[in-house]
Amino acid sequence: MVSEQTAFSPDTGRRYRVLVVEDEALMRSIIMDLMRGEGYEVVEAPSGEVAWQIFEKEKIDLAILDLNLSGGSSGLDVLKKMRDVDSEVMAIIVTAYASVESAVQALQQGAYDYITKPFANDHLKNQVRHALEAKALFKENHFLRRELREKYRFENIIGKGDAIEAVFRIMEKVARTDSSVLITGESGTGKELVARAIHFTSERANGRFLPINCGALPENLLESELFGYKRGAFTGAMNEKIGLLKAADKGTVFLDEIGDMPLALQVKLLRVLQEREVYPLGSNDPVSFDVRVVCATNKDLEAEVKAGRFREELLYRINVITIKLPPLRERKDDIPLLASHFLKKFERSLSRGGMRFSKGAMKLLLSYAWPGNVRELENTIERAAILAETDVIHSHDMPDKLRSNALPSGPGFDNGNVTLEDLEREHIKRVLGQVEGNKDRAAQMLGIHVSTLYRKMQRYRLDVPGAFAAAAPPQARIA
Repeated sequence: MVSEQTAFSPDTGRRYRVLVVEDEALMRSIIMDLMRGEGYEVVEAPSGEVAWQIFEKEKIDLAILDLNLSGGSSGLDVLKKMRDVDSEVMAIIVTAYASVESAVQALQQGAYDYITKPFANDHLKNQVRHALEAKALFKENHFLRRELREKYRFENIIGKGDAIEAVFRIMEKVARTDSSVLITGESGTGKELVARAIHFTSERANGRFLPINCGALPENLLESELFGYKRGAFTGAMNEKIGLLKAADKGTVFLDEIGDMPLALQVKLLRVLQEREVYPLGSNDPVSFDVRVVCATNKDLEAEVKAGRFREELLYRINVITIKLPPLRERKDDIPLLASHFLKKFERSLSRGGMRFSKGAMKLLLSYAWPGNVRELENTIERAAILAETDVIHSHDMPDKLRSNALPSGPGFDNGNVTLEDLEREHIKRVLGQVEGNKDRAAQMLGIHVSTLYRKMQRYRLDVPGAFAAAAPPQARIA
């Protein structure tokens, strides 16, 4: 007998109900005894008509159907009517008059298995158990996909500013199509989150979403991950591997940081996307696939094309629709929303409640430039929630890099004897420290031309090595 746990439906907590449809009384009795011995609740029907009457009144998890029933109906007829009403009902067809045609028809109509009489008792019991396990797995996958759809709804992406609202409008239009999408933006802006939202609101939501970071793997490993390989294709290839492009068939492949993909592999990927078929390593036979391709990059791919580091043809192939994600410094109004969202998330994991930010702490969050964008903000809130000694997060709970961004203090500043030039010098120094001396990014953050920044740096002697290195603590790079 199977364990009590496997005899119960995990989603309802009740015993699985098995309907035995068999016109021979002795055979029906044998099958019913086998099923009761496994711990299932068993219902019997001597004909297709009675089976249908039972099915209309009771929830049936699995039906064991004789193929040739008396009265003119067949097990296949009953199965079709059942699955038209409940696509999740499992069924096993049994018959003493097996044929290839009837077996194929049974499987096409959704039967889990096709067993010939006389059958081994253990074989029937095993197949019933496997069918019910498959049913439970299907229900679990259905639940998880529903949860994912809820998690990655557009409304769950936090933001209300004009910049992010423009992104939402494009996402809604793109999700209804099957076009390739290129998502651009700095590291930490949420490119994968947007890619997942597009997938789970598209017609491919029932398929798989498979991401791969093109900059995290060496060229040979990246190629084998994408295209797959046959056994013996290279040293160490002990088994066959299906590539991501085939594994995500009917779903979506997310190629993150595609700007880091080696040129030689870009050529191969272009051909694969054009032909919609791939040759696994070591194979001469193509494998067709049907996937949507969503790519992301933090690089300017047009500049990469001009520099000879990215294939122009591939850019045209993946860049049907472009979604540009704004950096967090350009959507300051969303910082309180995002911060509160992350604080709620972490207070649950810390078993705390009612946490909030002080005015000083929120002022620090709003004044910081967030070079690591939303990801850096999330990490900062997690740290503050862990270290805070009360339910109120104060400015002293924030990292030093945020507090160093406050108005300058010290000799000349504490007594109010401060000029606009003093403030400008300290502000430029601080911004340069935050971006680790990257003058292009600093100029963008300051809202001035880079040539203007150079002149101000010379004026305030910030072009001297080490002049701004201490303006902000070294920051970990956000991948």
